[in-house]
Amino acid sequence: QVQLAESGGGLVQAGYSLRLSCAASGRTFIFSSYGMGWFRQAPGKEREFVAAISRSGGTTYYADSVKGRFTISRDNAKNTVYLQMNSLNPDDTALYFCAAAAQWALPQRPNDYNYWGQGTQVIVSS
Repeated sequence: QVQLAESGGGLVQAGYSLRLSCAASGRTFIFSSYGMGWFRQAPGKEREFVAAISRSGGTTYYADSVKGRFTISRDNAKNTVYLQMNSLNPDDTALYFCAAAAQWALPQRPNDYNYWGQGTQVIVSS
């Protein structure tokens, strides 16, 4: 059984930063064999893509809304993926999920992911 556990969410003021972490575990889960992504869902809205990173970490993808402010990274030795979020604004308020994809056609597409975490809440006040 695969588990993805997000952490690092919280309440911050606009302009501040947060760093989210997602720790992966599972007896047969090989973290370095999965592309990893971050998605978010605000109340009343659909889940949307935020960022993704390839198995090796050599390729990253970002939504236009976060490009230049957020950075995704991974540590395959620690089975962990990170999302550094800078210059946060109230539009970033959402429940943030990490997800793992054995193979993706489009890293931006939620259906391409095999496993999901439960999410960590980020609230940005103005």
